[in-house]
Amino acid sequence: MSTIIMAAVWPLQGMSAAQKAVLVSLADQANDDGACWPAVDTIAMRTCLSERAVQEALRWLQVTGAVFRQYRENKSSVYTVTPQGYDPAKAPDKRARTKADTGADGAPPADSAPGAVGAPGGAGGAPGGGKSRTPGVQEAHRGVANGAPKSSNEPSLNRKGTVNEPSPAAAQPGGDGDDAARKEAYQQACRDTWTAYEQAYQQRYGTTPVRNAKVNTAVAQIVKRLGAMEAPQVAGWFVACVNEAFVVKRCHAVGDRHRQP
Repeated sequence: MSTIIMAAVWPLQGMSAAQKAVLVSLADQANDDGACWPAVDTIAMRTCLSERAVQEALRWLQVTGAVFRQYRENKSSVYTVTPQGYDPAKAPDKRARTKADTGADGAPPADSAPGAVGAPGGAGGAPGGGKSRTPGVQEAHRGVANGAPKSSNEPSLNRKGTVNEPSPAAAQPGGDGDDAARKEAYQQACRDTWTAYEQAYQQRYGTTPVRNAKVNTAVAQIVKRLGAMEAPQVAGWFVACVNEAFVVKRCHAVGDRHRQP
C-alpha cells in the first residue's frame, strides 16, 4: 500500500460509494507510482460489490481521470491511480448516455484518447471480459472456432476468446519496464526484511544470524505472504518480542516465523 496515493484519494468527492470503494481498493494495493494489477474478481471480493458493479465503477473512474487502465494480453489489467487528474465534471450524464457515446462495450468515450491523464490504455478502452458486438470481431470468433487461419487485418484473440486490444504507441505505465521495476521492488523488500531480522537478532543474541539458500527462501516466502511494507516490521518484531520456549530454544530461526499466528 502506498500512503502517498491513499492520502491523495481519500479527500476526493463527487463519486458514488461504489466508485469510491473501488478507487480506495486500488489505492490500497498501489505502489508509490499508483500502479497495481488486481483482477476484477479480487476487487469485487475486497469491496463487497458484484463484478459488474466493479466494471462500471472502473469505467467511470477512467472517464473522470481518477484511474488509468492498460489492458495486457493474457494478464490482468494494470491500473494507475491518478488522483491529480480526477475531474468529476468529465462524467457523462446518465440520461444522455447512449451506445453512441459509450462505445460497443460500454467503454469510455473516444475523447479519452490514449496518452491523456486517466485515458484507457487500449483502443476503445473495452474491457477484456465482454463479448464484442461488432461484426468483424464476431467473424474472428467464428474463424478461430472453425480452425480457419486469421487474416492480418482481423483482431487477435487471447486464450479466453476475447479480443486483445492494441497497446498505445506511447510508453504507458504497466509496460515491459514495470516487470523489472516490480522485481527490483520485491528484491528490495527481501533485503529490508533480512536487514530488520539481522539487526534484531544481533541486538538480542549478540551475534550475526546464519544466512544461506534455505534462509533466503524463507525470507522470500515471508515477503510474499505479508507484503513489502509489513514483512520487515514483522521480522524485527518476531526476534524482539516473541518469547515462546520453542522459538527461543531455536534462537528465533527464520523458518519458525511460519508457526506464529
